Amino acid sequence: MQTHIITSLDRVDAADWNRLVPNAYPFLRHEFLNALETQGCLQQRSGWHPQHVICQDQHGRLLGAVPLYLKDNSFGEFVFDWSWANAYRQYGLDYYPKLVAAIPFTPATGPRWLLPAGGTNRDAIAAALIQSCRSLAYDRGCSSLHWLFPDHEHCAHLERAGFLIRTGCQFHWHNRGYPGFEDFLGELVSKRRKNIRRERKLASTSRLQIVTRHGSDLSATDWLWFHRFYCNTFHQRGNFPALTLEFFRQLGATLGERVLVVTALMDHQPVAAALSYLSHDTLYGRHWGCAADFDSLHFELCYYQGIEYCIRHGLTRFEPGAQGEHKIWRGFLPTLTYSAHWLADPQFNIAVADFLARETPAVQAYAEQLQNHNPYRDTPP
Repeated sequence: MQTHIITSLDRVDAADWNRLVPNAYPFLRHEFLNALETQGCLQQRSGWHPQHVICQDQHGRLLGAVPLYLKDNSFGEFVFDWSWANAYRQYGLDYYPKLVAAIPFTPATGPRWLLPAGGTNRDAIAAALIQSCRSLAYDRGCSSLHWLFPDHEHCAHLERAGFLIRTGCQFHWHNRGYPGFEDFLGELVSKRRKNIRRERKLASTSRLQIVTRHGSDLSATDWLWFHRFYCNTFHQRGNFPALTLEFFRQLGATLGERVLVVTALMDHQPVAAALSYLSHDTLYGRHWGCAADFDSLHFELCYYQGIEYCIRHGLTRFEPGAQGEHKIWRGFLPTLTYSAHWLADPQFNIAVADFLARETPAVQAYAEQLQNHNPYRDTPP
């Protein structure tokens, strides 16, 4: 068993890589990660430099891998460590470069390394991958190594390996086996149920037609419209839209049924759209944009259409993206997320551990407080 560093996923066969992806998790698919590299998303301005770790047996067969990136900033991560970087700078130390095991621009919980589905050597492969990432951090003079949004299994591995665990909070929807959308509404208190019906009515009375399609059904022109909407959202917030038109078009062609786009049309012309991705059991809402303001259309495309899709297709969970307390009133409940951190400097590692010891109870209390205001009539999922 040997580990190697590669700077491009083109060096790994897509079928070998995807063979190790669990639950059809879309963001670890070779198609997704490779499109980021080949379609101009990880350019110098965004600061993501691939340093993927792969593990092979003596015959060159892929046993495991970690999508890993050398970073010279903290953009596109959604786990905010700017204060840590400032602390380093105040002491005359460099926080960048750092290493990040994450999906660029994607705050979605999931597996953060690839392992064989069965066998007794899974733990050994995971340990080898973690150690290789840490050794690379030493070799490249990195201040730190970070794993962002790992699932529970991977988080436990990292904690046993000595990583500090940080807690965050998002808002997720859970399918309780609803036969239809009205059955979901029936679980809510009257005030929230009426509000959702009002918002859906407002979105449907604007001469709008709403169409749900998979990525393989979209034309090049459809993707052009979507990318314009996507860029509008980022420009309005003063942010840089890192994902290119070519990236979305390529994913539509290669991931196809794992890509979902809900579009609002007015007089047969797109005016807004929301993009999501699918695993076997989860819908991941990612991007949205519009050409003009329409009352409650954001809620309809980004939340209610997604919930309807999950109910119709038997998906168990809907992650609509980061942040947003307003999601609680629409059935999305506070859900703890995690990241794992290792800092090379022992004193800063102690300082961050002390910071997390104070931050974690505050985040947990925040989630519990919000849970007390959930919109469900009985015990929520």
